Amino acid sequence: MGFAEQRFNVNLSILFTELPLLERPAAAAAAGFTAVELWWPWIDSPTPEQSELDALKKALEDAGVQLTGLNFYAGQLPGPDRGALSIPGEESERFRANIDVAADFAASLGCTALNALYGNRVEGVDPAEQDALALENLVLAARAADRIGAILLVEALNQPESPLYPLVSAPAAVGIVDRVNAATGLGNAKFLMDLYHLSMNGEDLPAVIEQYASKTGHVQIADNPGRGAPGTGALPLEDLLDQLAKAGYEGWVGLEYKPGDRPSAEAFEWLPAEHRSAR
Repeated sequence: MGFAEQRFNVNLSILFTELPLLERPAAAAAAGFTAVELWWPWIDSPTPEQSELDALKKALEDAGVQLTGLNFYAGQLPGPDRGALSIPGEESERFRANIDVAADFAASLGCTALNALYGNRVEGVDPAEQDALALENLVLAARAADRIGAILLVEALNQPESPLYPLVSAPAAVGIVDRVNAATGLGNAKFLMDLYHLSMNGEDLPAVIEQYASKTGHVQIADNPGRGAPGTGALPLEDLLDQLAKAGYEGWVGLEYKPGDRPSAEAFEWLPAEHRSAR
Protein backbone atom coordinates (compact mmCIF):
# COMPACT_ATOMS: atom_id res chain seq x y z
CA MET A 1 0.00 0.00 0.00
CA GLY A 2 2.29 2.78 1.22
CA PHE A 3 2.02 6.54 1.18
CA ALA A 4 0.28 6.53 -2.20
CA GLU A 5 -2.86 5.09 -0.64
CA GLN A 6 -3.25 7.69 2.13
CA ARG A 7 -5.33 10.87 2.27
CA PHE A 8 -2.95 13.60 3.40
CA ASN A 9 -3.64 17.12 4.56
CA VAL A 10 -1.10 19.83 5.39
CA ASN A 11 -1.07 21.52 8.79
CA LEU A 12 -0.76 25.21 7.97
CA SER A 13 0.20 26.09 11.54
CA ILE A 14 3.55 24.29 11.32
CA LEU A 15 4.18 24.19 7.56
CA PHE A 16 4.27 27.30 5.36
CA THR A 17 4.56 29.46 8.48
CA GLU A 18 7.22 31.51 6.68
CA LEU A 19 4.22 33.04 4.88
CA PRO A 20 1.39 35.19 6.27
CA LEU A 21 -1.63 33.13 7.29
CA LEU A 22 -3.78 34.19 4.36
CA GLU A 23 -1.11 33.14 1.83
CA ARG A 24 -0.64 29.64 3.19
CA PRO A 25 -3.69 27.95 1.62
CA ALA A 26 -2.57 28.98 -1.87
CA ALA A 27 0.98 27.80 -1.12
CA ALA A 28 -0.33 24.39 -0.07
CA ALA A 29 -2.37 24.21 -3.26
CA ALA A 30 0.65 25.18 -5.33
CA ALA A 31 2.54 22.28 -3.72
CA GLY A 32 -0.20 19.94 -4.94
CA PHE A 33 -2.34 19.50 -1.83
CA THR A 34 -6.11 19.85 -1.75
CA ALA A 35 -6.72 19.56 2.00
CA VAL A 36 -5.37 21.44 5.02
CA GLU A 37 -5.78 21.68 8.78
CA LEU A 38 -5.09 24.45 11.30
CA TRP A 39 -4.44 25.10 14.93
CA TRP A 40 -6.61 27.98 16.14
CA PRO A 41 -4.98 30.79 14.11
CA TRP A 42 -5.73 33.69 16.45
CA ILE A 43 -3.76 32.78 19.55
CA ASP A 44 -4.64 36.01 21.36
CA SER A 45 -8.35 35.91 20.62
CA PRO A 46 -10.91 33.14 20.96
CA THR A 47 -13.45 35.46 19.31
CA PRO A 48 -11.79 37.30 16.42
CA GLU A 49 -13.62 39.87 14.35
CA GLN A 50 -15.95 38.43 11.72
CA SER A 51 -13.83 40.14 9.07
CA GLU A 52 -10.82 38.03 10.11
CA LEU A 53 -12.84 34.83 9.92
CA ASP A 54 -14.23 35.85 6.54
CA ALA A 55 -10.76 36.64 5.19
CA LEU A 56 -9.42 33.21 6.12
CA LYS A 57 -12.52 31.51 4.71
CA LYS A 58 -12.03 33.37 1.42
CA ALA A 59 -8.33 32.45 1.31
CA LEU A 60 -9.16 28.77 1.73
CA GLU A 61 -11.95 28.86 -0.84
CA ASP A 62 -9.93 30.88 -3.37
CA ALA A 63 -7.08 28.36 -3.07
CA GLY A 64 -9.47 25.47 -3.64
CA VAL A 65 -8.35 23.58 -0.55
CA GLN A 66 -10.65 21.81 1.90
CA LEU A 67 -10.29 22.56 5.62
CA THR A 68 -10.48 19.11 7.21
CA GLY A 69 -9.45 19.88 10.80
CA LEU A 70 -9.43 22.86 13.17
CA ASN A 71 -8.30 23.30 16.77
CA PHE A 72 -10.40 25.08 19.32
CA TYR A 73 -8.71 28.01 21.08
CA ALA A 74 -5.68 26.59 22.92
CA GLY A 75 -3.85 29.60 24.35
CA GLN A 76 -0.32 30.44 23.20
CA LEU A 77 0.28 27.64 20.71
CA PRO A 78 3.02 27.51 19.59
CA GLY A 79 4.35 28.71 22.89
CA PRO A 80 4.04 27.71 26.53
CA ASP A 81 0.37 26.68 26.46
CA ARG A 82 -1.08 23.30 25.55
CA GLY A 83 -4.78 24.10 25.61
CA ALA A 84 -7.19 26.07 27.76
CA LEU A 85 -10.15 23.88 28.63
CA SER A 86 -8.83 22.53 31.95
CA ILE A 87 -7.41 25.87 33.16
CA PRO A 88 -9.70 27.41 35.82
CA GLY A 89 -10.70 31.04 35.45
CA GLU A 90 -10.13 33.22 32.43
CA GLU A 91 -8.68 30.58 30.13
CA SER A 92 -11.63 28.24 30.62
CA GLU A 93 -13.96 31.14 29.91
CA ARG A 94 -12.04 31.96 26.75
CA PHE A 95 -12.34 28.34 25.63
CA ARG A 96 -16.09 28.41 26.19
CA ALA A 97 -16.41 31.69 24.30
CA ASN A 98 -14.58 30.06 21.40
CA ILE A 99 -16.63 26.87 21.14
CA ASP A 100 -19.41 28.13 18.91
CA VAL A 101 -17.13 30.51 17.02
CA ALA A 102 -14.84 27.63 16.04
CA ALA A 103 -17.71 25.28 15.33
CA ASP A 104 -19.54 27.78 13.14
CA PHE A 105 -16.36 28.63 11.22
CA ALA A 106 -15.68 24.93 10.67
CA ALA A 107 -19.26 24.39 9.51
CA SER A 108 -18.99 27.24 7.01
CA LEU A 109 -16.17 25.37 5.30
CA GLY A 110 -17.45 21.82 5.62
CA CYS A 111 -14.81 20.93 8.21
CA THR A 112 -15.88 17.94 10.31
CA ALA A 113 -13.10 17.52 12.90
CA LEU A 114 -12.44 19.82 15.87
CA ASN A 115 -9.45 19.24 18.14
CA ALA A 116 -9.63 20.27 21.82
CA LEU A 117 -6.23 20.36 23.53
CA TYR A 118 -6.59 19.51 27.21
CA GLY A 119 -4.32 22.12 28.82
CA ASN A 120 -1.41 21.97 31.25
CA ARG A 121 -1.55 21.21 34.94
CA VAL A 122 -1.59 24.38 37.03
CA GLU A 123 0.55 24.64 40.14
CA GLY A 124 -1.55 24.88 43.29
CA VAL A 125 -4.72 23.54 41.63
CA ASP A 126 -6.05 20.08 42.46
CA PRO A 127 -5.74 17.89 39.34
CA ALA A 128 -9.18 16.47 40.11
CA GLU A 129 -10.61 19.99 39.90
CA GLN A 130 -8.96 20.49 36.53
CA ASP A 131 -10.24 17.15 35.28
CA ALA A 132 -13.81 17.97 36.35
CA LEU A 133 -13.63 21.31 34.55
CA ALA A 134 -12.14 19.62 31.50
CA LEU A 135 -15.00 17.16 31.29
CA GLU A 136 -17.57 19.99 31.54
CA ASN A 137 -15.87 21.87 28.71
CA LEU A 138 -15.32 18.81 26.55
CA VAL A 139 -19.01 17.94 26.86
CA LEU A 140 -19.89 21.44 25.63
CA ALA A 141 -17.41 21.06 22.77
CA ALA A 142 -18.73 17.62 21.82
CA ARG A 143 -22.27 18.97 21.65
CA ALA A 144 -21.16 21.87 19.47
CA ALA A 145 -19.30 19.47 17.20
CA ASP A 146 -22.36 17.25 16.99
CA ARG A 147 -24.48 20.27 16.04
CA ILE A 148 -22.40 20.73 12.87
CA GLY A 149 -21.97 17.03 12.14
CA ALA A 150 -18.35 16.94 13.31
CA ILE A 151 -16.22 14.82 15.62
CA LEU A 152 -14.38 16.05 18.70
CA LEU A 153 -10.73 15.04 18.90
CA VAL A 154 -8.70 14.49 22.08
CA GLU A 155 -4.94 14.36 21.59
CA ALA A 156 -2.06 12.83 23.50
CA LEU A 157 1.11 14.97 23.45
CA ASN A 158 4.59 13.94 24.56
CA GLN A 159 6.08 14.37 28.01
CA PRO A 160 9.59 15.56 27.04
CA GLU A 161 8.17 18.56 25.17
CA SER A 162 4.99 19.05 27.21
CA PRO A 163 5.93 18.08 30.79
CA LEU A 164 2.88 19.75 32.37
CA TYR A 165 0.36 18.18 30.00
CA PRO A 166 -1.41 15.23 31.66
CA LEU A 167 -2.38 13.28 28.53
CA VAL A 168 0.98 11.85 27.50
CA SER A 169 -0.04 8.36 26.47
CA ALA A 170 -2.59 6.80 24.18
CA PRO A 171 -4.48 5.17 27.09
CA ALA A 172 -4.73 8.51 28.91
CA ALA A 173 -6.23 10.30 25.92
CA VAL A 174 -8.57 7.42 25.04
CA GLY A 175 -9.72 7.38 28.66
CA ILE A 176 -10.87 10.98 28.27
CA VAL A 177 -12.57 10.12 24.98
CA ASP A 178 -14.51 7.38 26.73
CA ARG A 179 -15.51 9.70 29.58
CA VAL A 180 -16.80 12.34 27.18
CA ASN A 181 -18.80 9.82 25.16
CA ALA A 182 -20.28 8.38 28.35
CA ALA A 183 -21.27 11.86 29.52
CA THR A 184 -22.87 12.98 26.25
CA GLY A 185 -24.19 9.74 24.78
CA LEU A 186 -23.23 11.15 21.37
CA GLY A 187 -20.25 8.92 20.58
CA ASN A 188 -18.56 11.65 18.56
CA ALA A 189 -15.43 12.02 20.70
CA LYS A 190 -12.45 10.34 19.06
CA PHE A 191 -8.74 9.86 19.66
CA LEU A 192 -6.24 11.97 17.72
CA MET A 193 -3.37 9.57 17.15
CA ASP A 194 -0.20 11.60 16.61
CA LEU A 195 2.50 9.06 15.86
CA TYR A 196 5.30 11.51 16.58
CA HIS A 197 4.07 12.33 20.07
CA LEU A 198 3.43 8.68 20.90
CA SER A 199 6.88 7.69 19.69
CA MET A 200 8.45 10.42 21.83
CA ASN A 201 6.68 8.83 24.80
CA GLY A 202 8.26 5.48 23.96
CA GLU A 203 4.96 3.77 23.21
CA ASP A 204 4.68 0.58 21.20
CA LEU A 205 3.15 2.09 18.07
CA PRO A 206 1.95 -1.15 16.42
CA ALA A 207 0.27 -2.10 19.70
CA VAL A 208 -1.36 1.33 20.00
CA ILE A 209 -2.70 1.01 16.46
CA GLU A 210 -4.01 -2.48 17.10
CA GLN A 211 -5.76 -1.42 20.28
CA TYR A 212 -7.08 2.01 19.39
CA ALA A 213 -7.56 2.27 15.61
CA SER A 214 -11.31 1.84 16.04
CA LYS A 215 -11.47 4.85 18.37
CA THR A 216 -9.24 7.05 16.21
CA GLY A 217 -10.76 10.00 14.40
CA HIS A 218 -7.60 11.56 13.00
CA VAL A 219 -3.91 10.71 12.56
CA GLN A 220 -0.94 13.08 12.44
CA ILE A 221 2.63 12.26 11.51
CA ALA A 222 6.17 13.56 11.77
CA ASP A 223 9.38 11.59 11.88
CA ASN A 224 11.39 11.06 15.04
CA PRO A 225 13.89 12.25 16.07
CA GLY A 226 13.56 15.84 14.93
CA ARG A 227 9.85 16.17 14.08
CA GLY A 228 10.78 16.47 10.44
CA ALA A 229 9.38 15.06 7.23
CA PRO A 230 9.02 11.30 6.74
CA GLY A 231 12.44 9.85 6.00
CA THR A 232 14.37 12.36 8.10
CA GLY A 233 14.22 10.17 11.21
CA ALA A 234 13.81 6.54 12.12
CA LEU A 235 10.05 5.95 12.34
CA PRO A 236 8.65 3.39 9.89
CA LEU A 237 5.78 5.72 9.03
CA GLU A 238 4.83 4.01 5.78
CA ASP A 239 4.47 0.67 7.55
CA LEU A 240 2.53 2.22 10.45
CA LEU A 241 0.06 3.90 8.11
CA ASP A 242 -0.36 0.62 6.25
CA GLN A 243 -1.19 -1.05 9.56
CA LEU A 244 -3.71 1.67 10.36
CA ALA A 245 -5.41 1.18 6.99
CA LYS A 246 -5.56 -2.58 7.48
CA ALA A 247 -7.08 -1.96 10.92
CA GLY A 248 -9.91 -0.02 9.25
CA TYR A 249 -8.76 3.59 9.54
CA GLU A 250 -9.96 5.53 6.49
CA GLY A 251 -9.53 9.10 7.70
CA TRP A 252 -7.07 11.89 7.04
CA VAL A 253 -3.38 11.82 7.83
CA GLY A 254 -2.21 15.27 8.88
CA LEU A 255 1.30 16.35 7.94
CA GLU A 256 2.31 18.11 11.14
CA TYR A 257 6.06 18.29 10.81
CA LYS A 258 8.75 20.97 10.68
CA PRO A 259 10.19 21.75 7.26
CA GLY A 260 13.69 22.27 8.61
CA ASP A 261 15.98 25.01 7.33
CA ARG A 262 14.32 25.24 3.92
CA PRO A 263 11.07 26.62 2.48
CA SER A 264 8.08 24.45 3.29
CA ALA A 265 7.41 23.85 -0.40
CA GLU A 266 10.67 21.87 -0.51
CA ALA A 267 9.72 19.59 2.41
CA PHE A 268 7.54 17.16 0.46
CA GLU A 269 10.06 15.30 -1.70
CA TRP A 270 9.11 12.06 0.04
CA LEU A 271 5.61 12.22 -1.48
CA PRO A 272 5.32 12.26 -5.28
CA ALA A 273 3.22 15.17 -6.54
CA GLU A 274 0.58 12.88 -8.02
CA HIS A 275 -0.19 11.49 -4.55
CA ARG A 276 -0.67 14.82 -2.76
CA SER A 277 -4.21 15.64 -3.83
CA ALA A 278 -6.98 13.98 -1.83
CA ARG A 279 -8.79 11.13 -3.51
